[in-house]
Amino acid sequence: MRPATFALSCLAITVVLATGIVDWTVRAQEQVKTVADGVYTEEQADRGAAAYDNACSGCHRPDLGGANGPALRGDRFARIFAGKDLKTFYTKIATTMPRGAPASMGDTVYLDIVAHVLRENGFPAGTQDLTAEGLSSINVLPGRPKPPPPVGDFSYVEVVGCLVPGPENTWLLSRASEPVGLRPTGSPAPEKSAAAATPLGTQEFRLLDAMAYDPQSHKGEKMYVRGLLIRLPDEQRMTISSIDSIAPSCQ
Repeated sequence: MRPATFALSCLAITVVLATGIVDWTVRAQEQVKTVADGVYTEEQADRGAAAYDNACSGCHRPDLGGANGPALRGDRFARIFAGKDLKTFYTKIATTMPRGAPASMGDTVYLDIVAHVLRENGFPAGTQDLTAEGLSSINVLPGRPKPPPPVGDFSYVEVVGCLVPGPENTWLLSRASEPVGLRPTGSPAPEKSAAAATPLGTQEFRLLDAMAYDPQSHKGEKMYVRGLLIRLPDEQRMTISSIDSIAPSCQ
């Protein structure tokens, strides 16, 4: 074989091999998904939430925080399942839950519960239901903070502001922060130091049931309040489900 012909043959073989390697790499990358890629639908997670409430919440708590059973979100979920495929988690719950009747709810229900757990761990929904066939190709990641719900009229919210007297024996939360939406269950109160570090703002809220909390003794203090937001044309009001002093003044 002439040198030029031999060189061309080697080049052709190199190109074919390189093309094959690149094509295999691309296809492999396309096949690997994570739980952050929208692997379930909102409707599936809604079904899973109902099934979880009926069969699982007694042991694992409605907020997945764990009680008689282990937590299914946060650090423990990440420590046990992050880095593994989703089939590992599915197999675990499908063969051991619910307590006293494992493997009794059917494959579809267990898939729905997995979707619910993913949503509660902060992973987004997609356009197709999670299926058993796809579990092995989906990698589990550590959970993410679940985004707060949008704030609107009659939303359950938390705010920080200054407690001051208002007209006609009312009490106001002035210089208040923007309201942040909460879920009525599963939303633990922040640490006092974290709440105290929240900057004041420009909002004002009339506290509807403040007299039940001895407001005079907290006059001028920086307060953390959570409750139901009521928006009227001329003012904003809040009911109080909890109220705490987080700083002796608003200075």
